[in-house]
Amino acid sequence: DLLAAVHALAQRSAEAAREIKQLIMESGQRVDSGQKIVAEAGATIRAVVDSTRQVGDLLGAIANGAREQAQGIAQIGGAIHELDQMTQQNAALVEQTAAASSAMRQHAEQLAQAVGAFRLP
Repeated sequence: DLLAAVHALAQRSAEAAREIKQLIMESGQRVDSGQKIVAEAGATIRAVVDSTRQVGDLLGAIANGAREQAQGIAQIGGAIHELDQMTQQNAALVEQTAAASSAMRQHAEQLAQAVGAFRLP
């Protein structure tokens, strides 16, 4: 009976050893799977970081473009203001020229009358 008990204990020990071996193998496989998942997650995070940098670069380029456009618009505004002033000055010069022309016409008429008085018979 003692021999049977020792034999049964040996069989249970062998079975337990097989189960432990199986658990160790499964744990190893899970560790391998976990390492792969961690590696994939790391690659994904690096890709996200790279994409974020690219977005930042693009936003910087857009901001620079917007600043340049704002400067261009300001220059156009200044040019339009100068054109407006020139147009107003030209309008004033046209009025002065018209007034001078009218005065010259009057003087020419007066001169023609004065010269007409000196006609020979």
